[in-house]
Amino acid sequence: MNRAQKALILADLEKKIVLLVGPRQAGKTWIAKNIAAEFPGSIYLNYDQALDRDIMLAQSWLPSTPLLVLDELHKMPNWKNYLKGVFDTRLSSMRILVTGSARLDVYDQLGDSLAGRYFRHRLLPLSLAELKHVGELPDYERLLTRGGFPEPYLATDEVESKRWRMQYINSMLSTDIFELDKILNLKAMRLVFELLRTRVGSPVSYQSLAEDCAVSPVTIKKYIHILEALYIVFRVTPYAKNIARSLLKEPKMYFFDTGLVQGDDGAKLENMVAVELLKHVYARTDYKAEECVLHYLRTKDGLEVDFAIATQDEIESIIEVKLADHKISKTLHYFQEKYGYQAIQLVGTLRHEVVQDNITVRSAEKFLAALALK
Repeated sequence: MNRAQKALILADLEKKIVLLVGPRQAGKTWIAKNIAAEFPGSIYLNYDQALDRDIMLAQSWLPSTPLLVLDELHKMPNWKNYLKGVFDTRLSSMRILVTGSARLDVYDQLGDSLAGRYFRHRLLPLSLAELKHVGELPDYERLLTRGGFPEPYLATDEVESKRWRMQYINSMLSTDIFELDKILNLKAMRLVFELLRTRVGSPVSYQSLAEDCAVSPVTIKKYIHILEALYIVFRVTPYAKNIARSLLKEPKMYFFDTGLVQGDDGAKLENMVAVELLKHVYARTDYKAEECVLHYLRTKDGLEVDFAIATQDEIESIIEVKLADHKISKTLHYFQEKYGYQAIQLVGTLRHEVVQDNITVRSAEKFLAALALK
């Protein structure tokens, strides 16, 4: 299966370094090798492999190499300065593609060493819009239950999908987190992970999690930061004109893998919508240079709307997610009437799409499949 971002990556390779980041097993290595196959004489090197690591350290590839792919480069000490040196001394015909885990995605922390030398591409799991874009028949129910990571989504049966997820969880919690930080209380870390699986879509209280796990709120924040850094979870913050105020309020947490959600179909649908909206927001940010952010709305009185897409800190649209209820959400109606926002209610099971009281009621499947990816 092709990936929607391939053509965009190929175009950017002609201009700068491409940093391809995203969750483990989302398809970064596959797409890198697929692109490399189009450049005869290209070199793929993985820092985890001893022989490849020696070649990388010695920079002993041919100067005429048309495409240099460096995988897991972030594990090299001082990798940013290394990459700057490789880029600045290469022949102009050499293209450079760097792939790796979320630690490459330090957009605001790369410093001056790579300033102006790279384009970032975030490769997320498959979505309805991407499947449609590459000519595949989107399977809404399969995405809802298995998530969009290629291997479990494409697995021949549910058992294979569950086996993949079990190994994925074990790998994340036994290996990946230690590459970021030495966790002394692995039991508490796993408990945080398991609790977040049951609280998808609800504002997360660090204090409450701390009490449940018998650790401090500071430790909870650290553990969640690690899960975010590894592209396991992502946070959606409440919208506020003052961004600092927004970050101080309780975020909602979602999983990049919808299959990890433990809850009813409503929670799974909200998580799926969150991932696909985030993918849309990332595309607008990375490819159109739009200041686009995914938030949710919440008043001091507890009135809440699931999602709000904001551009340049102004709300563009608000979105409520319902599994089967086609009746207009009272809170959605409140925000639309008070502020005039474009309001959309997405319904998992819906016979007819309608517009009522300036609110559009849409099929979640159709809406998500039509989201722009570039």
